Amino acid sequence: MSPTRREQLTRAARLDRVRDGRPLAANLQAGLRVRVARGVGAPRLAAIGLGAVGSSIYFILGVVAKHSLGLTPVVFLVATVFFALTTMTYLEANSVHQERGGSSTFARYAFDELVSFIAGWAVLLDYLIVMAIGSFAVSRYLAAFWGGIDDFPFDDLVATGVMAFVAWSNIRGGSVRRLGRVIRLGMANIALIGIIVVLGLFKELHPAQVIDSIHLGSTPDWSDLWFATVLATVAFLGIEAASGLASEIQVSRAGLRRLALFAVTSPLVLLVGLSAVGLMAVPVVGGHTALGGRYIDAPVLGVVSAFHPSWLMHTLRYVVGGIGALVLLQAVNATMLGLSRLTYSLATNRQIPSLLGRLHAGRSTPYIAIGVAAVASTGLAYSRNIEFLAGIFAFGAMLAFTIAHLSVIVLRKREAQAPRAFRVPLTVNVRGWPIPIPAAIGAVASFAAWISVLVLHSGARSVGGLWMLAGLVLYVSYRLGQDKPLRKRFTLPEEALQEAADAEYGSILVPVFGGRLDDDIVGTAGRLAADESDEGEGGAVIEALYVVEVPMSLPLDARVPEEEIASAKRAVMRAKDVGEEYEGVTVATAMVRARAAGEAIVTEARRRGVEAIVLAAEPPTRMRGGKILGGRGRPRDRFVGETTRYVLEKAPCRVVLTAPPEQERRGRDGAG
Repeated sequence: MSPTRREQLTRAARLDRVRDGRPLAANLQAGLRVRVARGVGAPRLAAIGLGAVGSSIYFILGVVAKHSLGLTPVVFLVATVFFALTTMTYLEANSVHQERGGSSTFARYAFDELVSFIAGWAVLLDYLIVMAIGSFAVSRYLAAFWGGIDDFPFDDLVATGVMAFVAWSNIRGGSVRRLGRVIRLGMANIALIGIIVVLGLFKELHPAQVIDSIHLGSTPDWSDLWFATVLATVAFLGIEAASGLASEIQVSRAGLRRLALFAVTSPLVLLVGLSAVGLMAVPVVGGHTALGGRYIDAPVLGVVSAFHPSWLMHTLRYVVGGIGALVLLQAVNATMLGLSRLTYSLATNRQIPSLLGRLHAGRSTPYIAIGVAAVASTGLAYSRNIEFLAGIFAFGAMLAFTIAHLSVIVLRKREAQAPRAFRVPLTVNVRGWPIPIPAAIGAVASFAAWISVLVLHSGARSVGGLWMLAGLVLYVSYRLGQDKPLRKRFTLPEEALQEAADAEYGSILVPVFGGRLDDDIVGTAGRLAADESDEGEGGAVIEALYVVEVPMSLPLDARVPEEEIASAKRAVMRAKDVGEEYEGVTVATAMVRARAAGEAIVTEARRRGVEAIVLAAEPPTRMRGGKILGGRGRPRDRFVGETTRYVLEKAPCRVVLTAPPEQERRGRDGAG
């Protein structure tokens, strides 16, 4: 049998009845380690968004300056106000539904799955565009060290190397230490830009030169000014990446308020301050600025290249080139993290094929989505046209932001009683509907901006339109192929996306309890054993074990009641009948006495040298571990029972936990 077929059978045994929406099995290695994840606090959350804002200035300044000319600082100021409105919207929505997915998640609860998919698919396009621009721009900043690296084919090689590194890094998985490096790099970037702004104000302070270049309506004209304002929002996609961490956020109410304040003040330094200095250092001449021409791909290098004296200019070029390349690399990496989380969310909600959300067996990262995104972004980077890519980005961003603002407005009515750690201020009641004014302004502004992108940018109109059309075709065909309606939510168990490691089970221990779950666990073991029997000679063996627990008040060899002996015989014979229905499988039966079932199972597994244990596990209940496997009362406690816990911690081999689908379990309970 081929490895592919073995993997399919192994997954079928581990995740039986996934189509019913509930996992049947979860694979755990011997020597289980329980990892307690630390929450993502306000500083780390701010670092994610700050990384996007701080990195985007390295490429978006030139595109915006090309269209808005002397009004570039004003454009970034307006964009910062819009960002403040959007930040408040995301903070409130995430405080109600702390799930990964950003605007896609908000739309799920405010509207339906179709609208949720539209938002998520638009953001996916933006993630691809930002990674393409970032990987392409790295070579432009490395040109500060070697002038030829930004020429063909070296620029393509750099972009390919950046995306390969980012893909490998995200498949490998992140860590708290790596997040600490992100924060330090972000702080270094803010310090560098702050130094450039201070030096620029000290050495290049010519505000009249900027003001004199402005002839509103002609230099720039109204359409260019509006389009530049829309393009400036490229700097704020980091809010989606930060929102993807909602399920891990641990931030107080005061922390959220400080986060909102920080979201407003930091872009003022990064965007408004640097753009003002940039236009004074590289002024508008004849209706054009070199920031939007010669330096359009690396505008911050263009700003410092105009500084004097020569030693200061060269020093700043090297520093900007090095830090800029690192910041862009980290931004691409963070964007890939946001993309992988969003893809995983769409896959678990059956909005895209589960193959795209498949998790790596060892790393538990969506490696297929990461690989596909890396290839697509690399291809986009080869276009070498930042202005074209930025216009396509604006298409997706404005659509997603519109849906996010509308979702908060709808949730104010639909989930009025839901607790909110943060609320968008300035609410008015319109016929009993509490409408937050900032969210309403944001919805109108972002929708108007989206319409303007369709009108003013042919690339966004064609590429963005085709992207959304392809996504809708994929969504509709996938949903109909799964016999699911388009607007209703259906979740796929997270375990269903976990890729199984290739496993061979020549001998399997199956504890049976004489209950309704026995057929399920023996059936799971039968499929695993049948897979192995096809690979080797002589077939595979299932060891059906019944443990008679003898209380401490009696000696271990005390006489066992006849009723329990009869129950044990029925259980093991039933296991034999079910197990031997699978081709090439032999079922051996045994009954042992023990003080505790868990200890007996582990002892017998060691003595018999089995390769796996298949154990029954109940769905979570209000009793710890459920009633069958050692349940004891602790409301809201989701730990497994004592027997299951002991086996997971002490087993010398692989452990497979099984449970029937929810509907079937209820049916059996009712029949009983």
